[in-house]
Amino acid sequence: MTETDFISKPYSKHIESGDFTWSSPSNIALVKYWGKKQDQIPENPSISFTLDYCKTTTKLSFSEKENKENFSFDVFLDNEKKDDFKPKIETFFKRVERYLPFLKNYHFKIETSNSFPHSSGIASSASGMSALALCLMSIEKVLVNDDLKINFIQKASFLARLGSGSACRSLEGDLVVWGEHEDVVGSSDLFGVKYPFEVHENFKNYQDTILLVDKGEKQVSSTVGHNLMHGHPFAQQRFEQANKNLKDIKNILKSGDLDAFIGLVESEALTLHAMMMTSMPYFILMKPNTLQIINKIWAFRESTGSKVCFTLDAGANVHVLYPENEAESVLKFIKSELVTFCQKGEYIIDKIGFGAKLL
Repeated sequence: MTETDFISKPYSKHIESGDFTWSSPSNIALVKYWGKKQDQIPENPSISFTLDYCKTTTKLSFSEKENKENFSFDVFLDNEKKDDFKPKIETFFKRVERYLPFLKNYHFKIETSNSFPHSSGIASSASGMSALALCLMSIEKVLVNDDLKINFIQKASFLARLGSGSACRSLEGDLVVWGEHEDVVGSSDLFGVKYPFEVHENFKNYQDTILLVDKGEKQVSSTVGHNLMHGHPFAQQRFEQANKNLKDIKNILKSGDLDAFIGLVESEALTLHAMMMTSMPYFILMKPNTLQIINKIWAFRESTGSKVCFTLDAGANVHVLYPENEAESVLKFIKSELVTFCQKGEYIIDKIGFGAKLL
């Protein structure tokens, strides 16, 4: 499958105005992607858990306009107009216009809200861009009178990727693979695919509590960080490691081996941040309290035999992952020993979810 497969059929219907609302979740990668080629193509495959509570809800209203030469839209976050979001949306529209030729025909009002702090390492761009892509696909579905050329979710994932790479993993649940890998049939660099293999009961309804160490803007954006992988001295070894880890996690998810899961997931998190610290220029997104939490988790696991572990995205916040049958004991540990390291003592109790919803 190539990019040309996502070019729309001729529109058979006309629509003057309307609106669609979608909610789309964030996701947390177990095997990370870091580094990308042109057109938002990943340098290595990744796999993620889809979250449940952490999501973006977007209402896209549209009305036909006379001047069809330029894009026209307004963006609101929590009912507040956000003109500083417009350049990113403009870039997204330019990238996807080839696949959604109706974009200049309408003025759009984009109203969005998050269930979690924006730009704090909980992948708000992933949930936000996937929700917007789904709204746009809903318009196209009407314009082609439901006769889509390609699967609705598949094209929405393809479009979302062009806004934010990891957004293509936020449409379905509960595990999604993005990036071509020889062991995952149907995997693609162009869109995310629902994990197609057997998953052990140990990983069903997995829990994720997100410790908000720092709710502010990241000092270095993910886009800048990805670009620093070009010419990185350890880039090739990292890409090889990620491919091997994706192969290994397939066996782990099937067997239910929680100790192997812990080792792989924590290693992936630390490797991601090692790439940041060894790029040129180098940077550190972890905070002192991030390290305090990691050491506390290691000590708790050593003393109790718990199967709790951590992972990190490109930020300071810590995702605490644990099996459902440990929810009570781990939450007690979090409240008694880890909350003190969170900004204003804030954390989010979440779990693995099942993807986006039309509202």
